[in-house]
Amino acid sequence: MSIFLKIVKGELPCNKVLENEDFLAFHDINPKAPIHVLAIPKIEIKSFNEVTPEIMAGMTKFIHEVVAKLKLDENGYRLITNVGEDGGQEVLHLHFHILGGSKLRWDHLADSEPKKSI
Repeated sequence: MSIFLKIVKGELPCNKVLENEDFLAFHDINPKAPIHVLAIPKIEIKSFNEVTPEIMAGMTKFIHEVVAKLKLDENGYRLITNVGEDGGQEVLHLHFHILGGSKLRWDHLADSEPKKSI
């Protein structure tokens, strides 16, 4: 069971931002921006590669609600999901990072290690 399912089940605490029947948003314990929230489905979906269009429709609506609640919709925010090992996914449960609250930089990709093209 992933750490996120333990949070959904109430076995681990979290600082909730918003919750409904299908989704949960909570503050990241290792924030990379002044506001750093994770939005997850309450069912186990390992990554974006496994999500259905129907679940993504609900997730999109939910993320819009989270962004409005955090008042990020006016000045902007970054929405990220990492997929697989090369994409930087550390928890095998679909989640979206919502980052905002300041002008965000994009220099972390400079230390990636390019692979040779085939």
